[in-house]
Amino acid sequence: MTGRSLKNRFAQDKPLFSVEFFPPKDEAGGERMLKTASLIQPHNPDFVSITYGAGGGTRGTTLRYAKLLQQEHGFEVMPHLTCVGHTRDELLEILEEFSQAGFRNIMALRGDPPKGETTFKPVPGGLSYGSDLVSLIRENFPDFGIGVGGYPEKHPEAKNSEFDLQNLKTKVDAGADFITTQLFFDNSAYHNFVSRCHESGIDIPILPGLLPVLSIGQVRRFCAMCEAGLPSQLENDLECADEADQPSIGANWALQQVKDLLSKGAPGYHLYALNKPQSTLQILEGLMKN
Repeated sequence: MTGRSLKNRFAQDKPLFSVEFFPPKDEAGGERMLKTASLIQPHNPDFVSITYGAGGGTRGTTLRYAKLLQQEHGFEVMPHLTCVGHTRDELLEILEEFSQAGFRNIMALRGDPPKGETTFKPVPGGLSYGSDLVSLIRENFPDFGIGVGGYPEKHPEAKNSEFDLQNLKTKVDAGADFITTQLFFDNSAYHNFVSRCHESGIDIPILPGLLPVLSIGQVRRFCAMCEAGLPSQLENDLECADEADQPSIGANWALQQVKDLLSKGAPGYHLYALNKPQSTLQILEGLMKN
């Protein structure tokens, strides 16, 4: 089974819907992930992505579960790939593995520094920037669809928003086909980001990435990690709710985000499902009621 580049999918009028998984740590986690995939499958996502661990630690697991998502569920699968811990030649080997497995879309990322380190350092013979990885893919696998990441509220390592946008433009000019954003909870951050991208000459689709919050502690950790704003209303709603009710509050917030984004012309939405089905299904079922 061989996939198709997502580039042409964005040209269609229908909004795109996608879900992100992460490689499970053990067999029990793998079963939960695949069960989540089974429950989401009837909603026909346009693609699913699967992340790639720092330092290539999940290389084999990512490939294994990407194949299962493709073969058992018929999903168009977009594996992530990062520069962390790999030489240029190793990255080409991994890309060839993905190609041989039938994948035709890659989420190309520089990647975060390994745990315990604060700055990114390429290995000897490795790549320094996400734009380098995009160029490598475009040069050697020209039929691949390439996604890259974008930060509506600025990458934590960028000295300012203008510098961050310049780096994003470099990735786009290197051959990226679309951008998937880091999580955000205030849609104005996305709309402002899209406007600034257009003003800087970035004209590829920008897919909003949304996290259905599971708990107040979780969202505070995520916001601190990626420097995303936490709206006071969402924070208050979560603080006042019982722990068991917080996932439903988070899913409803994300549902209202999706409705607003689609009404204002977003090309679709990408859900960070965290290998759990309930919140994603609540959002999808909520959209079906309209």
